[in-house]
Amino acid sequence: MELKEQFEQAVSNSKDLSQKPSNDTLLQLYSFYKQATEGDVSADPPSNPFDFVNKAKYEAWTAQKGMTSESAMNEYIALVEKLKG
Repeated sequence: MELKEQFEQAVSNSKDLSQKPSNDTLLQLYSFYKQATEGDVSADPPSNPFDFVNKAKYEAWTAQKGMTSESAMNEYIALVEKLKG
């Protein structure tokens, strides 16, 4: 199976996990997904200082800066496999 197919399967599997992951794990999944599908973050950070959710998402994605799309896909796949148990 090609990496892209494995990634798409992992995305599908992430929606059917038996237990909801912690917020930190969800941020990791989000950041790897965004890095894999869009590359380095190009948007400005949220302007509202009280928008904690979007600020956390932005920071998580920014932390992946420079990671290749393939590496991000592999990290995402590995994390979903770990969560599946």
